[in-house]
Amino acid sequence: MSVPLADHVIQLAYDPGISPQGGGLPGLAVLKNVVNSINMFGIIAVVGALAVSLGVWAWGHHTGGHQAEANGKKGAVVAAGAALGLGAANGIVAFFSDLGSQVH
Repeated sequence: MSVPLADHVIQLAYDPGISPQGGGLPGLAVLKNVVNSINMFGIIAVVGALAVSLGVWAWGHHTGGHQAEANGKKGAVVAAGAALGLGAANGIVAFFSDLGSQVH
């Protein structure tokens, strides 16, 4: 006997009633500390990458090395984008998590 299509749709629309909640598992504070440390490590690495890229850009400009100048520019833009992403990571995740919780 076949199951009607409406029964399949009702099964797909079932709400399990699950939502994010802090304090449910041990070690949450440690995990937050680890992620914060990884984020800080990434930001420090980006500062170094930006400094090197700006140095390559300046060196390429003053020596007439167009390839080095272009690579320095690309590196500076990538480092700036990485800094933007690292700094905004928490807000981006919070925004999309909030947006996702509004879906019914």
